[in-house]
Amino acid sequence: MNNTTLRAVALALGSAFWLAGCGGGNDTEEARAQDTRSFTAPNFVTAPDYETDTSGGASFKALAGTTVQTDRWTGVLNGAGYRIEVPRNWNGRLVMYAHGYVGTVPQLAITTPSIRRYLIENGYAWAASSYSKNYYDVRAGVEDTNALALNFASIASSKGRTLSMPSKTYIIGHSMGGHITGAAIEDETFNTAKNKMRYDGAVPMCGVMGDTELFDYFAGYQLAAQTLAGQPNYPTAQFADIAASVRSALFTTFSTAPTAQGAKLAAIVKNLTGGERPVFAQGFGNTALQSVVWGTFGSDGTVNGILTKSTLDTNRFTYQLDSDPAVSAEEAALNASIPKLTGAADANRLRSDGLRWIPKVNGQFHIPVVSLHTLGDMYVPFSMEQIYRRRAEAAGNGGWLVQRAIRAPSHCDFTVQEQVDAFTAMVAWAESGVKPAGDDVLTAATVASPTYGCTFTKNTGGTDDNPTTINTRNVIAPQLTPCP
Repeated sequence: MNNTTLRAVALALGSAFWLAGCGGGNDTEEARAQDTRSFTAPNFVTAPDYETDTSGGASFKALAGTTVQTDRWTGVLNGAGYRIEVPRNWNGRLVMYAHGYVGTVPQLAITTPSIRRYLIENGYAWAASSYSKNYYDVRAGVEDTNALALNFASIASSKGRTLSMPSKTYIIGHSMGGHITGAAIEDETFNTAKNKMRYDGAVPMCGVMGDTELFDYFAGYQLAAQTLAGQPNYPTAQFADIAASVRSALFTTFSTAPTAQGAKLAAIVKNLTGGERPVFAQGFGNTALQSVVWGTFGSDGTVNGILTKSTLDTNRFTYQLDSDPAVSAEEAALNASIPKLTGAADANRLRSDGLRWIPKVNGQFHIPVVSLHTLGDMYVPFSMEQIYRRRAEAAGNGGWLVQRAIRAPSHCDFTVQEQVDAFTAMVAWAESGVKPAGDDVLTAATVASPTYGCTFTKNTGGTDDNPTTINTRNVIAPQLTPCP
């Protein structure tokens, strides 16, 4: 895995019409930086796989190596570009794909689902939106994905193919798209969205299932690093000024050779990201991914202008140096020395004009959900799944959630087979009532087992049709306890 590939994954992490139609800039809500930004729809003609469709419009090429015949369409809906593919032998089911974070660029982009081959060869139609806005705009992602699902049949008709509305509509997504997937199925979202859509099942993968708690984690990590490097009180928003000195105090080689203080940081981060578990060491030592994580330090808490006030809050964190939940004298002294951040209580409040600016994943859903997460991810850590489980259980909906741990050291580091297995398990559950197996993500002794994650990790199998998906199992496999 090289730095270029990792940066692509991080970017894959996570219009005037949208502003008017989906809330974002009107007289009832305060203005924010995101409302002033302009974005450009994808240029389909310049895409490397461009071709014309059956009606003479812009399209994309058929998947190589398959005999399945499909209709493929592109276009723009409410400022968001889209791609749709429908097999000629369509099974009546539609899969909506939510892509990850594209960054802060003005050019919108569409991502093809990595399980495209499986979907079309089994009769599923799929559709993917670019969303009408970039940045971490989950609100736009939910609204635009829902709008595309609602307009699926009418778009097909305009392209010359008459289709009924799908008998089942599922939603899947990676990283920020996992957040979109989780938010899209929530009761609060349905009640407050402009485009209201009911899904029949969901597969969030490497998702930000703790919504704004992800940004609290980044802040807690930063504060611990500053403190252990001897600079606890330096203004957190000015971290760039001290970044080099903090790194040199904690690592002789970032992030693979920690100093004594750096080893303490690793222990703290292990507990912040999910506790003792396989693959943590390989994930923490994943320098390219750690560089992305450290690149988030110095945030003002508005998530690059998605909010108008800081959401960062670290008061709930107890920084631990070992797996014992009791607080030792050393840990008590450490916790007393690490500054606390308190977010504005109304930073991400309910809005009068639609969804929250960062939609919540409250655990208030009533459809089958099969969630995937890698154990070594430092960017969107495994703790997101633990938060999701606790919220679902607190809402009385834990029975609708199945979670699977994957033994891999990076972000969205899944094989296609793992993703297909999760999708097929979710569909069987939704259509036949057969609840699939999953992993316990909360019992510390279970998660700490050297063979944890073995059940659903499939290091081979499937064909990766999405070149941004990475698989670094060959790097970590020799370092791990073999699976039975």
